[in-house]
Amino acid sequence: MSTNPSKTEDKILALWLIGGLALCVLFIVTLFNTLIATKNGVDNAAAGVDAILKKRYDLIPNLIAAVEAYMRHERSLLEGLTQLRTQALATTGEERRKLDKEFTKQLGGLFVAAENYPDLKANQNFLQLQAALNEVEEQISAARRAFNAAVTDYNNSLEMFPSSVIARRMKFQRKALFEITPLERKSIEVAQLLDR
Repeated sequence: MSTNPSKTEDKILALWLIGGLALCVLFIVTLFNTLIATKNGVDNAAAGVDAILKKRYDLIPNLIAAVEAYMRHERSLLEGLTQLRTQALATTGEERRKLDKEFTKQLGGLFVAAENYPDLKANQNFLQLQAALNEVEEQISAARRAFNAAVTDYNNSLEMFPSSVIARRMKFQRKALFEITPLERKSIEVAQLLDR
């Protein structure tokens, strides 16, 4: 009994084609899953920033209660800070991060205004809140760095071949980095502001 060499070659060729096609599909699925993982990394980092910002916003009512008795003349500043806190807690994501820029500016203004109240600077409750806010500011900075690293990885994966082909097909969009204003580039050292 003899086998037809042509049929054997056809079967081998078919197996090679099926194997090659399976590898291509596996490669595409792997690239797609990598894009999804980097996108989820950005979302996770953004949630981390939001969680730390909320922690800062939660300190504000205590801070305002501590300074209110001393800073009656700074009513508009305190009300503005409270209003920004309320707006920020009602939003999420990119909108909250935009509001945070104004919030940071107003919070800095509060500590500058506190310089005019020596009794306030000596208040133990105020000093504890100041220390808590300093710690939260450091956490916010770390969360922003983690967010920007995740966004950079994600954006790179959208631009690098071959994942860029899949990203375009699946309509993945670039994400914006968390950027700070020139005013924010100056670190707010609350302790230095109050010890002047």
